Amino acid sequence: MIETLESFSSIAVYSAMGVYTVAFIMFALDLARRSAISPVTASERVARATSGAAYGGTAVIEATDAPARPAAPRYLRAAMALTALAWALQVTGTVLRGIAAERVPWANMYEFTLTGTAIIVGVFLAVQFWQDLRFLGTFITGFALIALGVATVNFYVPVVPLPPALQSPWLIIHVFVATLGTGFFALGAGLSIVQLLKSRRTSGPKFLSTLPSADKLETLAYRLNIVGFVFWTFTLIAGAIWAERAWGRYWGWDTKEVWTFIIWVIFAGYIHARATRGWRGARSAWLAIIGFTAVLFNFTIVNLFFKGLHAYSGL
Repeated sequence: MIETLESFSSIAVYSAMGVYTVAFIMFALDLARRSAISPVTASERVARATSGAAYGGTAVIEATDAPARPAAPRYLRAAMALTALAWALQVTGTVLRGIAAERVPWANMYEFTLTGTAIIVGVFLAVQFWQDLRFLGTFITGFALIALGVATVNFYVPVVPLPPALQSPWLIIHVFVATLGTGFFALGAGLSIVQLLKSRRTSGPKFLSTLPSADKLETLAYRLNIVGFVFWTFTLIAGAIWAERAWGRYWGWDTKEVWTFIIWVIFAGYIHARATRGWRGARSAWLAIIGFTAVLFNFTIVNLFFKGLHAYSGL
């Protein structure tokens, strides 16, 4: 029974990867379509869309901040639908893995990658109800596809029982909240990358002229990173409590503990510098990107090459 569920889980994950690939292509085609739209044409379209408001008074709208959710072309609609389908398949594969293991599916690097990328894509889909971030689809689906590809090839391990230190309710709380924080940091990093490209629009791709302004992108990234920082703060505190229960001390300078704290310091510095020191523009964007890079380093390099009490990669 366990082998059957594990097999079905793998089939669902591979199916999700296939659908993510097609979604990535659709998002790329949408970016190509945007490149065919000149800034003048985009400005005229915004002007027409707001002419009614301007007729009765004064309306000034920046071309790059054009309607929050314009009518989506078929490539973009297909890409979003495929992303939702791939996410559903990935969640199914993750849940089946958990059922096969009779525990939460994030006890090793393979399982954490399944859960983590599912949450990143889930956050991307959920945020659409608040803000139109579909232009990040290429980044999100590409990231999910690469992460799942690496996990299935290099991180896969059969279902095994939990080590004693992981047999705790804190496994559910601590790791799940960490993945939520990672999801928001990933979106914030994606927005920051686009922000940097947007600030150099004169030498960048034409499709950037159809996206929100650099200031708008920076504000969105800041808000998402604040949410991620709140989750990461809870992760740090919960990890200390769990460490005391498992090993009799709250802090032991384990490599994983140190890097979790370093990530917290980077994002704390990012929020503080932007809020009180006026760090805006490229400096703010680079700090957000460095912070997410540290998250990836903590998950990959630290797990694979550093020894310590948190060596639960399963490899």
